[in-house]
Amino acid sequence: MSPQPAPAPLLIACALGIEQLALRTGERGGAGGPVTVLRTGMGPRAAERSVTRMLADPVLAGAAVLATGFCAGLAPGMHPGDLVVAEETRDPAGTIPCVGTDLLVKELVRAVPGRTVHTGPLTGTDHVIRGQERSELLSTGAIAVDMESAATLLSAVRTGERPVAAVRVVVDAPEHELVRIGTLRGGISAFRVLRSVLPAFFEWHRSLLLPRR
Repeated sequence: MSPQPAPAPLLIACALGIEQLALRTGERGGAGGPVTVLRTGMGPRAAERSVTRMLADPVLAGAAVLATGFCAGLAPGMHPGDLVVAEETRDPAGTIPCVGTDLLVKELVRAVPGRTVHTGPLTGTDHVIRGQERSELLSTGAIAVDMESAATLLSAVRTGERPVAAVRVVVDAPEHELVRIGTLRGGISAFRVLRSVLPAFFEWHRSLLLPRR
């Protein structure tokens, strides 16, 4: 019998140390294949460099890539601890459609019961969004914004065809703007939610490994 191909790996990318801490169990097994959590550093350029460098490793050839961490909600009624599943990521460099969003929503509802899950476009920026700029981004149709997801997914698909997705936890919103993540209640709530999402990521990854009919 010919040997079975090795399961495709999963690369989970986040920017901040506090996000990596929440995902600290991510490098254990559980997704049907090897899992790596990459801390890219803050901002789109750091994300682009880190993801491109990581995916140059032959061990990660064909890896699925999932961008995660905190974000700013753009729509009224969003609260810290809400989840955002991107249907696509956008920035001036391009738009990347995401894979398996319906499954991610289903699994996140199961993994973090009681939390609202929003779906829609996730836009990228190179700075922290405040005040009027939030409304301007909302007018484009985006529901949330962060600094790394768009760059992460664009870099991932540039290195080769692969499934990509982005899931973010709202840490501030129009009625709940924060100054310092981790020192206020909203930041703590978002941290706890991020710590609970890995089972949903693993189920998403397992679904990608199933044979297509």
